[in-house]
Amino acid sequence: MKEKIEALRQQFQEELEKTGSSDQVEKLRVAYLGKKGCVTQLLKGLKEVDAQQKKELGQHINQLKKQVEDKLAQQVEAIRQAEMQRRIGAAERYDVTLPVTDVSGSYHPITIVQRQLEEIFASMGFTIEDYKEIVTDYECFEAVNIPKDHPARDMQDTYYLENGQLLKTHTSAAQNAILRKYGAPCRAIFPGRCFRNEAIDASHENTFFQMEGIMVDTDISISNLIYFMKTMLSEVFERDVKVRLRPGFFPFVEPGFELDINCLICGGEGCSTCHHSGWVELCPCGMIHPNVLKAGGIDPETYTGFAFGLGLTRLVMMKYGVKDIRDLNSGNLKALSQFTHE
Repeated sequence: MKEKIEALRQQFQEELEKTGSSDQVEKLRVAYLGKKGCVTQLLKGLKEVDAQQKKELGQHINQLKKQVEDKLAQQVEAIRQAEMQRRIGAAERYDVTLPVTDVSGSYHPITIVQRQLEEIFASMGFTIEDYKEIVTDYECFEAVNIPKDHPARDMQDTYYLENGQLLKTHTSAAQNAILRKYGAPCRAIFPGRCFRNEAIDASHENTFFQMEGIMVDTDISISNLIYFMKTMLSEVFERDVKVRLRPGFFPFVEPGFELDINCLICGGEGCSTCHHSGWVELCPCGMIHPNVLKAGGIDPETYTGFAFGLGLTRLVMMKYGVKDIRDLNSGNLKALSQFTHE
C-alpha cells in the first residue's frame, strides 16, 4: 500500500499543476478528498489491513491527506492572485486621458469584516459558499433537526411568504445543501443575510448578517471547534479577547454551546449593547447532530463535525465600537463614513 500512496501523491501533483481555475481545483478536491475520493478510499481500506501495519499506514495516508489539503489551498490562492493581476493589467489599458469624476466611497463595515473572515477561513482550507435568502421550510428547519412541532421554532419569529417559503432566519438553512454538495470530509463557510421579526433595540435588528461554518471529517471533536474559533477571533481583533464557552441548546448540534465575547464597547462593565451583562453572545456552536448528518447524506457512525453560526453583525459592532446595531442598516453616511477602507 505504501507504493500506492506514493503513486497517488505523484498523480495528485501532476493533476494539480494542470488546474487553472477554482472550479478545476474544486473538482480535484472532490476527486481526492470527497466522499468517494481516492484518499478517502485509502482511509476506508485500513480496516482490511493487518493490525501491525495499520498505524504506520494510517500515518502515511494522513500525511498525504494533509499535503493534498494544503496544496489545494495554496493553488486556490495562487489562482486568485493571478486573476487579480490579470484584472489590474486590463485596467491599465483604460484611456487615462478621459476626464476624472471626483467620486469617492467606501465599503460597508460588514463587507470589510466578511471579506477579512473569508480570507482567514480560506487560509485554513475552508471553501466559501453563497446561498439564497428565500428558502423552504425543510431547508431552514426540518433538515437541521427542527420538525414542524418543535418548540425551538418559537425562538425564531419567521417571515413566511404566501407560497409557503420563507426568508431564512439563520444561515444554518444552507447546511443540508452544503453537506450534500461536498459530502465528507468537508470544510465550508457560508455568510449571508438573515431575517427575523425581532423587537428592535441597540443589539437586535430584523435584518442582520451571520456566517455559518461547518467542518466534517473523521475524529472531529470540540477541541477542533475551539481551536478554529480562537484562531479566527485573534486574527479579527488582532489581540487577545476574553471569551467564555457555556452550554446552550440548539437542535442542530449536540452538545451545543454559546461562545460569548467580553463586551468591547464597555470593557465588560455593562452597557445597553450587552444589556448591562458585560458579555455579548457572538457564536452559537457545537457538534453537528447525527440527524443533521444523516439528512445531509453522511454516515454519523463514520464522521463527526462541528458547526458554528457567527453573529457577523455583532462581530462588526465589537470590532469597530458600534454601540447601536441600527446604525449599520440606517444608510447614515455620517455614521458609516468612519469605516472608509481603500
